[in-house]
Amino acid sequence: ISSGESTFMVEMNETSSIMNNISSRSLLLLDEIGRGTSTYDGISIAWSIAEFLHNGTDLKPKTLFATHYHELNELSKKYPRIRNYHISTREVNNEVVFLRKLTEGGSKHSFGIHVAKMAGMPAKIVNRAQVLLKELEKKTIDNTINGTLNDIAAQPQLQLNMFELENKKSMELLQQIEDMDINSMTPIECMMKLAELKKIAED
Repeated sequence: ISSGESTFMVEMNETSSIMNNISSRSLLLLDEIGRGTSTYDGISIAWSIAEFLHNGTDLKPKTLFATHYHELNELSKKYPRIRNYHISTREVNNEVVFLRKLTEGGSKHSFGIHVAKMAGMPAKIVNRAQVLLKELEKKTIDNTINGTLNDIAAQPQLQLNMFELENKKSMELLQQIEDMDINSMTPIECMMKLAELKKIAED
């Protein structure tokens, strides 16, 4: 906070330092990489880091990668040295019992709402969260991200064109973004700059 860096920036700085200082004797313990940003950004970063550790270096560091991104379970099907494990659970009378036993295979549930209930969250909030979760899961089934990520991973050179270079407003926005020094800006300055760019886009 005192240096004006977001939690996510601190996480990325630390992860960057790890990725740039790997040796053949390294033991990497990565916990929830990418959770501090939007879901798709976070999944993409976590997926890319896992691929890099598998293919991008000949050093092959031993790595434990804890994540709640269930989409990353797909990596074990694509890469021979990646294995999935989860902490096993058992449901008894609609209650989840954590068995504290490491079991092979990826987990399909996070049990976040159950943990919130265990922490004493008001029942009204927990019940509403369960309803919302079911609705979100229902929408996700028909448009799962797994296939999308596999398609993207198969096309590493894919680049989306964010700006039409013939458009004067787009060029102005692009130039301002390129001129920004994000690492030296405070969170307030970033928010003010974003508001300025939004105003330009809306005019």
